[in-house]
Amino acid sequence: MIARLRYHFSRTHRLTLPRSYASDVPSLKRPSMLKRAFHVLYWLPLATAFTHYFYTIKTVRGRSMQPTLNPDTSALDDIVVFDRFTVISGRPIEKGDIVSLRDPIHDKMIVKRVIAISGDVVKTLPPYPAAEVLVPEGHIWVEGDEPFRTLDSNKFGPVPLALVDAKLSYIIWPLDRIGPLRPPAIPVTTMGIPRNSQWHSELAAFERARKRQARVTKNQNLVNYEERGAV
Repeated sequence: MIARLRYHFSRTHRLTLPRSYASDVPSLKRPSMLKRAFHVLYWLPLATAFTHYFYTIKTVRGRSMQPTLNPDTSALDDIVVFDRFTVISGRPIEKGDIVSLRDPIHDKMIVKRVIAISGDVVKTLPPYPAAEVLVPEGHIWVEGDEPFRTLDSNKFGPVPLALVDAKLSYIIWPLDRIGPLRPPAIPVTTMGIPRNSQWHSELAAFERARKRQARVTKNQNLVNYEERGAV
């Protein structure tokens, strides 16, 4: 009998909170929310400094760097890692590097390949008015890998190194091309394995790189000066 009374009492006298009190319950979580906000404020300057001075992740849009970036075989834009520390620390920009830089005409960020550095003579492409250009000191000559879909030095001339923002170092998307950026090379041919679209794309990239290199020579006066200094 006593057990039945206890059971009846527990069912009919359950503790319920008033609505006014229940609405205030979430306020008990405010310390944890403040703690989370504090952590965000604590780490945000460090994250900002890291992306500003070391590495940053960006999405490359457009087709001017095909087939190296955003090839036709990829349905999505490439996501890449840019190395800002190399530029900030003053390490030399070399021919063949892919860099992000400020467009001197439209004042927007673009991604191009370094074709020539100071002291090089470049055989230009249309619409540049001169057939050849000597890249001055403190400048580089940049072009897109796809010459028919690019706005580059053949339009605005040599670019000051001060406009270079970062150097592309790594592809992180899409996953089938993830890895460090490598210079174009002759694709390997394996007996018994047919040449697929990727093989032909790599071959086209190598041929374009070879033609770009053929358009760049060292300033002869500078070559003679270096030879006299080496004697």
